[in-house]
Amino acid sequence: MAEWGAMMRAAVAMGISPEAFWRLSLKEWRMLTVPVGPGPMARRELDEMMRAWPDIGSPSPSGEGR
Repeated sequence: MAEWGAMMRAAVAMGISPEAFWRLSLKEWRMLTVPVGPGPMARRELDEMMRAWPDIGSPSPSGEGR
């Protein structure tokens, strides 16, 4: 069961009026309140990780074995 009072207090703390709160869809509410994780890994980060922890015996990006 939803904790409407807590949700309303959170909305007001974010500057959302009660009227605007009640117009939000559940998807919109979740977008406002659910923490966002890190984005996808950048190619540079992947390359650094591959150099730091190579997969021994796996083909290299150029297709040659190690």
